[in-house]
Amino acid sequence: MSAIPSSLPGAAANDADAQETREWTDALSAVIAAEGRERGHFLIEQLLDHARQQGIDLPFSANTAYVNTIAPEDEAQFPGNVDIEERLRAYMRWNAMAMVVRANRLHPADGGDLGGHLSSFASLATMLGCGFNHFWHGADGEHGGDLLYIQGHSSPGIYARAYLEGRITEEQLVNFRQEVDGKGLSSYPHPKLMPNFWQFPTVSMGLGPLMAIYQARFLKYLHARGIADTSKRKVWVFCGDGEMDEPESLGAIGLAAREKLDNLIFVVNCNLQRLDGPVRGNGKIVQELEGEFRGAGWNVIKLLWGSYWDPLLARDKDGALKKLMMETLDGDYQSYKSNDGAFVRKNFFGKDPKTLEMVAKMSDDDIWRLQRGGHDPQKVYAAYDKAVKTVGQPTVLLIKTVKGYGMGKSGEAKNTAHQTKKLTDEDIKTFRDRFDIPIPDDKLADIPFFKPEEHTPEMKYLHARRKALDGYLPQRRPKADEQLTVPDLSAFQAVLDPTAEGREISTTQAYVRFLTALLRDKQLGPRVVPILVDEARTFGMEGLFRQIGIYNPAGQNYTPVDKDQVMYYREATDGQILQEGINEPGGMSSWIAAATSYATNNRVMIPFYVYYSMFGFQRIGDLAWAAGDMQARGFLLGGTSGRTTLNGEGLQHEDGHSHILAGTIPNCVSYDPTFAHEVAVIMQHGLKRMVERQENVYFYITLLNENYAMPGLQAGTEEQIIKGMYLLQPAAKQKLTVNLLGSGTILRESMAAKELLEAEWGVGANVWSCPSFNELARDGMAAERHNLLHPTDTPVQSFVEKQLAAHDGPVVASTDYIKSYAEQIRAFIPRGRSYKVLGTDGYGRSDFRSKLREHFEINRHYIVVASLKALADEGKLPLAKVAEAIKKYGIDADKTNPLYA
Repeated sequence: MSAIPSSLPGAAANDADAQETREWTDALSAVIAAEGRERGHFLIEQLLDHARQQGIDLPFSANTAYVNTIAPEDEAQFPGNVDIEERLRAYMRWNAMAMVVRANRLHPADGGDLGGHLSSFASLATMLGCGFNHFWHGADGEHGGDLLYIQGHSSPGIYARAYLEGRITEEQLVNFRQEVDGKGLSSYPHPKLMPNFWQFPTVSMGLGPLMAIYQARFLKYLHARGIADTSKRKVWVFCGDGEMDEPESLGAIGLAAREKLDNLIFVVNCNLQRLDGPVRGNGKIVQELEGEFRGAGWNVIKLLWGSYWDPLLARDKDGALKKLMMETLDGDYQSYKSNDGAFVRKNFFGKDPKTLEMVAKMSDDDIWRLQRGGHDPQKVYAAYDKAVKTVGQPTVLLIKTVKGYGMGKSGEAKNTAHQTKKLTDEDIKTFRDRFDIPIPDDKLADIPFFKPEEHTPEMKYLHARRKALDGYLPQRRPKADEQLTVPDLSAFQAVLDPTAEGREISTTQAYVRFLTALLRDKQLGPRVVPILVDEARTFGMEGLFRQIGIYNPAGQNYTPVDKDQVMYYREATDGQILQEGINEPGGMSSWIAAATSYATNNRVMIPFYVYYSMFGFQRIGDLAWAAGDMQARGFLLGGTSGRTTLNGEGLQHEDGHSHILAGTIPNCVSYDPTFAHEVAVIMQHGLKRMVERQENVYFYITLLNENYAMPGLQAGTEEQIIKGMYLLQPAAKQKLTVNLLGSGTILRESMAAKELLEAEWGVGANVWSCPSFNELARDGMAAERHNLLHPTDTPVQSFVEKQLAAHDGPVVASTDYIKSYAEQIRAFIPRGRSYKVLGTDGYGRSDFRSKLREHFEINRHYIVVASLKALADEGKLPLAKVAEAIKKYGIDADKTNPLYA
């Protein structure tokens, strides 16, 4: 009995009956030949299902052969002018190269180290050109416009295209990465820096794929709720194969398949190289990614080989070439493309006499012309065409290219390709010749940009294609066309009024009441997007389940266990809540999609994302920064905030630093309110800024789960609340006075300390509510800057100085955050005043609130001691009084510092 030839794909050396195996494979081949591949696939699926029913334990393989998914005879035909598009790509390649090389060559005084990337666009040029010329719609027509997550390192190529289109000037190209004087171009896609151009920031790798999935889902959400027709729009995401190692890149692909996001297309540029070397030198990244995506439920299209390979593969009757393709490692594929045709003949085809014979009549140049699929316009078009026509599944295109394609010895397929930003004169000449750029030798040293005359066929074609596709891309809308009106503050009167005698609520409940009132507003209510990460009941929001429903494109096909309750778990196709499960990055990505809807959809949406504050900025800080770059507008709510407010949860859950992190994002406006009326004033003001005025800021507000009586709004303090500081309780008339500053839950400790100071120590205390030390610090820094740059003008006072000017005495600040939070305003305390700061530096731990506040030395007793010490430091009180207070309150002066405990 003869064995199956080892050249056959999948051949098993231990086959017990090779003849029987051959009969089965021949039968399947006959079916495919007579009835097509779909019939063959159906029969295989039926056999596998039958085998499982018979108890055969079959391992699942999501991989297919290492060839193109689309057979040549099934390819949609390229409709464009191949020659003109090749010429346009050549000009773009040249201009992209010239932009980067000039920036790094012509500024030797600055070290020539501006950077820039050539190799990524070099490998992507054909794929980007095909999309721009044939698939990607602008927003000028009824289509609505496609959304593009462009691979960040390819930005020079996007600028090069926009230059030919007349949307970017030569002066801007000359000033690539030189933005300070307002004439340049940002290094990467940054909506903040180019608000009319870039749609999304993508160079913090991994975030683009993650955000794009939730963006595609948000388009479906808008359509399901009748807010915008997004049925024709697609989200295209360009990633590198190395980028797919970022956990965020693959972290949400299950959601995309589960919700059938057929408006989502990933294009993974598989040039087999990351920044410093091969992605999988000992493996095959395409096969690995195919398994990941197909296993998650995606439609996978592999495009590996260009058209010149088709005749060879057609002659590969015994599978020798396919076997060789499969067995060759990515590290070797990289080596082949960094050498020449003779090297490929010897080291690739030469591995098997059969494959070597296949290319015997081909010259070395012919072998070198066997290009990868991503550089073949026909193949790329066919893959894109199949992707956009896929229904019911997201699609990933795994497209094989060469990193640094066209860069020759300086970078093509070299490990150094990513870092190449300078070329020699000889390299530039070679580049010019390879792409036939009409620049004479005597001009090459200047590396001039090239742009054909407007009347040329190339330029007419370029503009005609974009006109047919409804306008130019990328393009961003800085403001929505619609104008929405925010209700007056009085619309939230229930949150502004004092609580009834004997009633206590938390600021989290105040937020829910505010949100409930906003949902009733006929204009703004439908635009509210509540976002939860599986903690609705923690935050008292379960009442919204029945009221507005949870969005699920499949509706609710089961009977919820709590159906008989008033607040049961209700899912609906037009639900308003986005319930992301235990998934903070997903929640933040949904929030970003809604918070930037004014730009992407011309619809102002108002997202409210509530989560444990500890699981906010420190967990999704990169996304929060990207939100700032994207000019997001919305509310982030940090629940159960502070290091001592959350009973029993301990180190992992107790937040004492999120406001410090929030303060690092320039357009994030953050508050730590204590009372319900502060929550209402801040949120209504936020709506005014973000919705009515369309300002590019977003709000971070921390909330508490601690119940207490609410005093209600003091008329006339609204503006001071917004600025970050107002007098809550004036001091009783005493000989000595101190000023107690606080925020969040610890403001109430300052209020209790006031009572102790006045009753037991004869010291009057002004209690100041400071909802935002961050805003106070920013105001103070602005005043300092003004005074520095206007030395002859009357000095400007900070808001802190103005507030404290008429109130004598030292200042003591205490918050539930680390000391750095309140320390920010030290420079703005009036001169001559002592300033003491108490905070929660150190890790959190589990205990009751009172014990935690004692542990962190921020309770009323420590505030009293700090106040007495401040008075003593100013010579107004003997130090013995401080020691007396320490003894009176049983404070252990020698205990371990909580920072190190």
